Amino acid sequence: MDINFVTARFPDEKDPPYEPTKLLMVQRVKPVKGNPYWDKKLLKHFGLDGKKNSIAIVKNIPEVNENLWKIKHLVKITPIQCPNGMPEEGDYEGTYLTEYGEFKVSPRLKIDPKQIEATETFVKDERKFDGETLRKLLTLKWLHGW
Repeated sequence: MDINFVTARFPDEKDPPYEPTKLLMVQRVKPVKGNPYWDKKLLKHFGLDGKKNSIAIVKNIPEVNENLWKIKHLVKITPIQCPNGMPEEGDYEGTYLTEYGEFKVSPRLKIDPKQIEATETFVKDERKFDGETLRKLLTLKWLHGW
């Protein structure tokens, strides 16, 4: 067999299919002070001129990648993966981004529609106390704990 030493692989060997991510998480890891003005300008453009560990979410497009290449010595770039799939529209309350670039949807934070209906029926319930009665009951509870 003939081995190509430039790429260190066999001639019939191919790379596995790879789908690039749509978003990148950019985190500043070096200080702004002591860098030239053009680096500071790019950090400010991405919103990374504040705290040291500030994070910016940017699109993975050639224009952004070109600017990130210029400040690659100041930032840490992590591709954002979605292991649980992208959330549906209006379902972003139960999501979080890990430090490793995983955008996860947390099912435990989703609101059950039955709870919403129960809350609405409770609000419409006529057995609620008015302000004066509630004040009396709470005063009695405060004075006599048991």
